[in-house]
Amino acid sequence: MDFRKIMRIDKYLWCVRYYKTRNMVTEACKKNQITVNGQIAKPSKEVFPTDRITFRKDQITQIITVLDIPQNRVGAKLVDIYRKNETPPEAYAHLELLKLSKEHYRRSGTGRPTKKDRRDIDDYGDEIYDEDDEENETEQI
Repeated sequence: MDFRKIMRIDKYLWCVRYYKTRNMVTEACKKNQITVNGQIAKPSKEVFPTDRITFRKDQITQIITVLDIPQNRVGAKLVDIYRKNETPPEAYAHLELLKLSKEHYRRSGTGRPTKKDRRDIDDYGDEIYDEDDEENETEQI
């Protein structure tokens, strides 16, 4: 058996840059978020070429097939040599839709209104109130 073609699941997902640290992969394994060939994987689970890995990250269920085992962590441009991404494009479209819907309700970083914003809101309210008073005065005359 060629021992270079075997790697732990936590090290593999770290090497192909799905997670920033091996500790993050270990935590995901403990939460039962990672499966190998349909079976829940512990961090020490060994992966082989042709294994199918499914895991949930950033609200997307990622599905990848192991093509080869890297020696060490690889650069972002070389990742496609070692895995085949089989995640359906609808999953990415769904993520974009979620991002857009979150922006619709409240822009990030806006926080509560500043003093200037409150004054502008109050002035707008006063303008509407003043217009109503002018209409009532013209009707009474």
